[in-house]
Amino acid sequence: MGFCGAVLLFLSYTLIFATFPFSLCLCIKVVAEYERTVIFRLGRILEGGAKGPGLFFIVPCMDMIRKVDLRTVTFDVPPQEVLTKDSVTVAVDAVVYYRIYNPVIAVTNVEDADRSTRLLAATTLRNVLGTKNLSEILSERESISNMMQNMLDDATDPWGVKVERVEVKDVRLPVQLQRAMAAEAEAAREARAKVIAAEGEQKASRALKEAADVINESPFALQLRYLQTLNTISAEKNSTIIFPLPLEILAHFMHKPPL
Repeated sequence: MGFCGAVLLFLSYTLIFATFPFSLCLCIKVVAEYERTVIFRLGRILEGGAKGPGLFFIVPCMDMIRKVDLRTVTFDVPPQEVLTKDSVTVAVDAVVYYRIYNPVIAVTNVEDADRSTRLLAATTLRNVLGTKNLSEILSERESISNMMQNMLDDATDPWGVKVERVEVKDVRLPVQLQRAMAAEAEAAREARAKVIAAEGEQKASRALKEAADVINESPFALQLRYLQTLNTISAEKNSTIIFPLPLEILAHFMHKPPL
């Protein structure tokens, strides 16, 4: 502290003892379990780093204290208008969770750790999304969140800040793009439905061909199928009149040689 600092410190202690016990209300401070205090004495950090939790002693008029909260802080990144790699404009917002792990560095290396982390998160979100296509932004949110967390953690480490988690909340698309994507999805569904129907018709035709081959092998199979069809029709309550016609008559005309 030098000679002047020693003189000021001696005068301060003299004043404290002279006004004891009233000076205790100014000399004793209390810090909560989740807080730490960085003490500056004549502009220099005291040895031992941050103080707390609990009681600690300061010298009035010489010591300046800065309290730092060690709990996890959550903030929303405002929606950012981002131009993706495939030239689509989207609005994306996110949530960032961080905490201060070194109070001394957080106080001495950056003016406002909270504000700096918020601004850096917004910038990092724009930079990361600018390198992705729209399909990647919609389908790879987890990888984008991990990439943002690693970038923020590396950038805020000199500030004594630890970024614990980053989550992409919402991706807002333009209305015209939403309509175009909906029309594209509907067309794709219709195309798949037509393909499935065509495959079903193909399988049904193969089954009918196999059934026809089986019936063709036995002369009585077609007659039995004919009688089964008549039984099915007669079981329904309708006004249809059925006249059975023997198949032998048709076979006689089918095999009759031409004149």
